Amino acid sequence: MPLTLRNQESSPESDASLQQLPWDLARNELRARRERSLYGIGDEIIGGREAKKYSRPYMAYTIIKTSENEELACGGFLIQEDVVVTAAHCNTDKMSVILGAHNIRKPEPNSQRIEVRHWIPHPQFNRTAFYYDIMLLQLKHHARLNHQVQTIPLPAWRKCVKPGTMCSVAGWGGTCLSNETGSDVLLEVDLKVQDDDICKKTFFRYSPQVQMCVGDSSGEKSTFKGDSGGPLVCNGTAYGIVSYGPHGKTFPKVFAKVCSFIPWINEELKKLHP
Repeated sequence: MPLTLRNQESSPESDASLQQLPWDLARNELRARRERSLYGIGDEIIGGREAKKYSRPYMAYTIIKTSENEELACGGFLIQEDVVVTAAHCNTDKMSVILGAHNIRKPEPNSQRIEVRHWIPHPQFNRTAFYYDIMLLQLKHHARLNHQVQTIPLPAWRKCVKPGTMCSVAGWGGTCLSNETGSDVLLEVDLKVQDDDICKKTFFRYSPQVQMCVGDSSGEKSTFKGDSGGPLVCNGTAYGIVSYGPHGKTFPKVFAKVCSFIPWINEELKKLHP
């Protein structure tokens, strides 16, 4: 599947622009180790606000059961009645999603919990650098669409959002660094798409071909922990997927670049719905 890469045959890992001079290797390895310590399931909304009830009907609360029977959570978003998009690093053996919810701790009349039948992480997903951090979840049955449950459109291939664009992220994460358990209600925050150079300076392995740089330069608003896989929404379209970044308010964060994955998404959807 062709992506917007300088070399169609290569991945970001083999791109010549990522190769380092010998004298730089020691410094960059230390930097890479520091970055790896930042990765993990999720990001919380910091400095945001409670979303208006059911104003984001595409949001999915993704429940992850680990092999140790631990329950974790990621975000996600509905793109077809039986398909949710999330981050590939949220992959595990047993998953389910809750759709149509505002408060995920309380029963709500039109919320729907659906088991995941099949999960499809991108075949080029790299857990070290988080390249191609996207996964499709096929649900066991179609969601019932109503005012609380709706799909969200994706961008066209290569029609990517430009730096300086104000977008928003939502999730059930905490409101401050001391809140590790997350929020009961859906939170949202406005964040700006940043120039790729900002993330290149911060993250050794950042690749603008498949990743995008997002954040609030003041450091007052951020994603943090609990909602990897949630969408970056710009003008009503899902352009990014929460991927990774430093803990807390630290600027910037890295999102998977949805516009680069459209051919792969379309190919997989055809397989699911021949």
